[in-house]
Amino acid sequence: MPEMSGAQAVVRSLEAEGVDTVFALPGVQIMPLFDALHASRQIRLITCRHEQTTTYAADGYARVTGKPGVALVVPGPGATNALAGVGDAYATSSPVLLISGQIPSDSLGKNQGQLHEIEDQLDVFRPLTKWVDRQTAPAGIPGSIHEAFRQMTTGRPRPVELEFTPDALRARAEIDILEPELYQPPQPPQRKISGAAELLSGARRPVIWAGGGTLRAKAGAELAAVAEHLQAPIVTTPQAKGVLPPRHPLYVGVTYSQVNLGTQVLKDADVILVVGSRFLEAGLEIGPGQKVIHIDADAAEIGRNQPTDIGIATDARAGLAALLSALEIAGSPRPPEDRAAAMRLESQKHLQQIAGPQLEWVMAVREALPEDAVLVAGATTIGYWSHVAYDSATSGDYITSGYWGTLGYGFPTAIGAKVGAKTSKNDRPVVALCGDGGFMYAAPELLTARQYGINVIAVVFDNGAYGASRWDQRYQFGDREIGTEIVNPDWPTLAQAFGVASLSADTPAGLRSALERAVGLDSPVLIDVDFPLLAPPFQLVTE
Repeated sequence: MPEMSGAQAVVRSLEAEGVDTVFALPGVQIMPLFDALHASRQIRLITCRHEQTTTYAADGYARVTGKPGVALVVPGPGATNALAGVGDAYATSSPVLLISGQIPSDSLGKNQGQLHEIEDQLDVFRPLTKWVDRQTAPAGIPGSIHEAFRQMTTGRPRPVELEFTPDALRARAEIDILEPELYQPPQPPQRKISGAAELLSGARRPVIWAGGGTLRAKAGAELAAVAEHLQAPIVTTPQAKGVLPPRHPLYVGVTYSQVNLGTQVLKDADVILVVGSRFLEAGLEIGPGQKVIHIDADAAEIGRNQPTDIGIATDARAGLAALLSALEIAGSPRPPEDRAAAMRLESQKHLQQIAGPQLEWVMAVREALPEDAVLVAGATTIGYWSHVAYDSATSGDYITSGYWGTLGYGFPTAIGAKVGAKTSKNDRPVVALCGDGGFMYAAPELLTARQYGINVIAVVFDNGAYGASRWDQRYQFGDREIGTEIVNPDWPTLAQAFGVASLSADTPAGLRSALERAVGLDSPVLIDVDFPLLAPPFQLVTE
């Protein structure tokens, strides 16, 4: 066995697992790792301006590449700063590895007040990770990293957190680096697949509800084939946007918040096939006589939010492939129906009725960007409306923070997404839709983008307020404003100070023009948009 330091074992183990990028912020306990990364010819180190950005960027990288994203921070304040991005990855089933430093091994558990100390730091991360581990000696490091990648790439992908003490990183030992493994998803039980096929074959009005698990499993072809065999309308959550071509004849659209397409589509279904979703929506109730089949990689999600008749714990792609085979044995495909087309038309009419100006802004974004663009829909009004109105092609990516709903995640997540797009040799535009309040969480990362040549586009909608909260005050609290209006910088001056390109717009047509120009620029771009106060989908009111 070759002799190496614990820090070298970390870097070589990451290299063995195929890691090519690490988002980090330095500090005393992890400097041996920075030194080991200096010698790596495979891993690019991107230093961020805030620990929160390291995990957001790792998440964006993971979403675009399909590979785990890696972040590196110091313990204590560094680790807790990074926690918001870890929670985002947890909520959206994204494989993110956070490596945190630790205090010296001989001080663990003594609560001495060591620099950056948190007593029982692992317990801070347990609720928002799939797995956590700490190593205090170099020999255990390769096995810990190998297990971390197994956790992230099997079952439901979710973040993990590893901690290495500084003495473990500095110590030397004879260490073997483990080879990476490819893990096959478990095959679903045939008895349950047969039961599901029998139930669906006998259904008169089947409907499919698809969540983010279908996208993570790359199950689009299998999802379409099952739907076409059954002639079943498909409704998706925002997390599943892009799993099907937006013009697929059986695709009805996205269900989200008060644009509760799901409850409308499901209300007259007799059998509902749920795939890769928590199956949760306000007002959704399973009626008498309705049957539910739920396929999910996470067995704990099956039946959690709605009663389930047949639950199948397996990867969405494997489950749908097995179900398709069973359906083909059970009978011939159904002849084409117009049920889904009628539902889609009704959905589009409903959207136009409840949102006019908002849709114009979303359409401006869609028309300006190529099909394969990556859109990060931040926690801002047009980001929310993009969930239901932005057509995401299967060649593109659509990124949200899921139920975590993190203000400020959009721009730093887009930085990682752009790095991932470039690393995967399919470089394409990456655009973050940001509110003025949310963007300022991570405005210094414009310098990160400039320093590393990450040509991401940030669209900042400026209405001088934390918009959703200001809207809430206007219509729920008698227009008594307090604490929601904000003062913003002069955006072109800010962009100039940070050395990035700047464009402005105040109409949907102006935004479309600015985006078209930004796509062709060889620079990070900040587009500021003078934007009115408009309702997000979850705060619709009748004036």
